[in-house]
Formats: sequence, structure tokens, C-alpha cells
Amino acid sequence: MSSFAQRCGIHDVARQAALAQTVRLIDACGIEQVRFSWCDPHGNLRGKTLMAKAAAKAMSEGVGMVSTLLLKDSSDRTAWKVFESGGVADLPGFEAARNLLLLPILSSYKQLPWAHKTGWLLCQPWFQDGRAVGLDTRRILQSALARLSAQGLALQCGLEVEFHIYRIRQNGPGCAGDELDPNLAGWPGEPPSVDTVHPGYNLLSEAWGDRCHEALRIVQHTAQALGLPLTSLEVELGPSQVEAVFDVTDALTAADNMVLFRSAVTQALRRAGYHATFMCRPPFENIMSSGWHLHQSLVQISNGANAFMRNAPADGATPSDAQFTLSATGEHYLAGLLHHAPAMAALAVPTVNGFERFSANRLAPNSVSWGHDNRGAMLRVIGGPGDPATRIENRIGEPAANPYLYMASQIHAGLDGMAQGLQAPPASQSPYDGSAAQLPPALGDALAALARDDAMVEGLGLDFVRYYTHIKQAELLRFEAAQDKLAWQRREYFSRF
Repeated sequence: MSSFAQRCGIHDVARQAALAQTVRLIDACGIEQVRFSWCDPHGNLRGKTLMAKAAAKAMSEGVGMVSTLLLKDSSDRTAWKVFESGGVADLPGFEAARNLLLLPILSSYKQLPWAHKTGWLLCQPWFQDGRAVGLDTRRILQSALARLSAQGLALQCGLEVEFHIYRIRQNGPGCAGDELDPNLAGWPGEPPSVDTVHPGYNLLSEAWGDRCHEALRIVQHTAQALGLPLTSLEVELGPSQVEAVFDVTDALTAADNMVLFRSAVTQALRRAGYHATFMCRPPFENIMSSGWHLHQSLVQISNGANAFMRNAPADGATPSDAQFTLSATGEHYLAGLLHHAPAMAALAVPTVNGFERFSANRLAPNSVSWGHDNRGAMLRVIGGPGDPATRIENRIGEPAANPYLYMASQIHAGLDGMAQGLQAPPASQSPYDGSAAQLPPALGDALAALARDDAMVEGLGLDFVRYYTHIKQAELLRFEAAQDKLAWQRREYFSRF
């Protein structure tokens, strides 16, 4: 009898060999538990932990998962009425909280450095009849990459991720113990009370870096033990704010790495008494917002050449022209990112909190603009003629974004710019002067922009856009109904993202 993986059409000789190799690794390392993990719509990992002896069978037969996990808003409330007739008429296969099955990507196997004798596998969901779940956000990125591949191109990404690390208070009101007091439980519950690990407002301070050395070493060792291409850890401007920088990889690997990095450092730091959060703007006064700067370039699949690089400026081009630095392909891609920026914001900035970052003169964008090595613009063009590292840095994203959706939005926007032959306006010298169109001021505005952007809807798929908008609207409605909006964000995001 065929296995579930075979019925899904993904099990072949190569997968059988990979399965056998993974089982050997589990046995050789004395692994006792294996986590089968899946990235939810919000970019957080969920899944089940199997005993090692059960893991081998699950790699072929799948692990059951309640389908409502795809239907949760950011508080873990199900955004559809799955037990009512017609409650999920727009989502066939999700009726009555039916089971889905997770099948692992065997090449993703890791041994977790912070959890004793524990292995980990990244998975994707399937319906019980063997159909892929198209709403899975990793598949959304895979579909976008397939569109690029059809044109002989691939996306390369480097990550710069700002986030906050705090030390958890062990005594007094709101300490770690109070957070777990069943009498204080909520949905979501209160996060722990914390102290900063450095006082901030001393950018790249070596002294401040030494004050948070212990926490940063945990981040370093965790990332390196997982094989993530971490290149640097830096003290950022805000209190307790740090940044991790990763070397360039293909886009799918970069997205997988981002999902694992956030989950891993959060868990490893927590065991040592720290609280890490990728919430854009933690709920404290005098704090600095965190961004996720996505460096990207297209490469030719045939030879690996950078499709954004040009050998010399275009005839007649001045430094304010995109084709002074970028190839024609690069300019069209850049113009596509600009043209679709409002819709893109719904995927790159998916929380109500993230839009608080868009303010002038804060190293964060607030307008739809680009510039040569200009950190105030939304898009920062880096490199120059003959530079194989020529690339576009998109500074719009927040660190809580689902990486698969963030990167997919870039591809669909860039491809439309290429298809239409869009031209970029002159580079901005003063991105905060108000002359350029402004980014959406709030999540609701970004969701509306996404819904009316035909090219983005076509690229992502109408069904997905409706599904995603439904989930985010549920979150937005609860936020708008909250009397204390700061307390709402503290519960909703600070301890969960």
C-alpha cells in the first residue's frame, strides 16, 4: 500500500534516501523527540512533538494537525465559524475543524542546541486526499519563485533584522511567576515584566554591546549551531534593541532561516531568563521601532550573474537616474516595488503596531521613494556599475512579518514592473520632505490597497488575498474595539511575536 507522501506525489527515490539518512541521524545522535513544525500565517512556528520511534513513520504518513490553525488571527481566535453551516463556504476542506496532515521537508532536519536530544523538521500541510494546501504561506512564496524561474531568474536575499532583548524580572509585580499565575490568565495573557539589557541611544556602542554580551552570545551560538548564515550582531539605537545580519542566500532558504531564527532565539533566550520580541515597537515610552531590511537581487539561473548589475551607466544617465546604477531589469523591478508599495505594506507590515514605525528622520521610511544609499528612503539602491553585489534594500518591513509573504510580495511587484516596463522616478535626496506619496498610515489602509491592486491579487491569488484579509480584519476589528490600545498590543504582540 502506498504511503501518504506517495499519494501526495512527493515521495521518490531521492526522498526515500533522505528519509533513511534522517532516521540514521536521529538514531546516531540519541534523539528522543522530534518536533514537526509548520509556519502559520503570522510567521510563527506551530506543530507537534513526536517520540523518535514514531518520527520515521510520520515522515511518510504525516502528522495530523487541526485545520483551524490556518484560520487563527494573531490572538489564536478562529476567524471563521467552522462549526456552522456555510461558515467556511469560501474555504472547502476546512469544515468542522477537519484534520490536515504535515509532511516534513527532510532537508530541513536540525538538532536543536537548546533542547536536550531534540530534533526539528520544517513541514508543509496537505489535505487528507493528498492535495497541497494552497493557503500555506511557504507555498505562496514557492509559487512566486516559480513565476520568476519561468523567466530564467531567481531571487537572492540578505537579511538585516532588528529586534529587542529584555531581561525578565524574577521578583516583584509582573515578574515571570505572575505571568504564569492561573488567576491572571487571559486570552492573550499578560507578558512578563522586563528590564532592558542596555540603556540605548548610543548606536553601535562597544560598552553597550558588552552589557548585553551574554544575551548576544546565546543568539550567536544558537544561530550557528543551527547552521544559519549569521554574519554580525550589533547594538542598535533604541534601549534593548539589537540587530542580526545574515549573509545572502536564495529567497526560500532565507525565508526558512528567518522563521527558524525568530523561534530559536526566543526559546533559547527564554531558558536563560531573557525575553526576545520581534514586535516592531514594544509597548514602552522612549523606545525605538525595529525594522526588517530585505536586501534583494535577481540572478540569472543559467550562470548566476546578477541581473541588476550594469557594467557602465546608461547613456546620458545621471546619478539621480536608476539606470546610472541598475540594469534595465533592475530599474523595472525597482519601479514595480514603488508602484505596488501600498499593497505590499499589508504583507511586509502585518500588524497594527508596525505602522507606528513610519515617521520622519527615524531611519525608517514614511514615503514611497528610493535613493542611492539613502537610509531614509523606502528603497535603498546599493552598489554601482561593475559591482556584482548591486542590490535593492527594501526598508519597509517589520521584523514580525511572515517572511514567505514579505518576499512573495517583492517578486509579484517586481515582475509586474518588468512586464510593464515601468520606469523609476528620479532618486530622492530628501525622502522626508513630503513630495512623494506617503505609505499607508495604518493596517486597514494597507489591506484596502492590497484588495484593489490587480497585479498583486493576480500574483498571490484572489483566494489567498481574501483569506489573508479576513484574518487581518479580525485582528484589526478587535484592536479598534479595545479601550486600552496599548494594553491590547502588549498582550497581542509583545509576548507572542
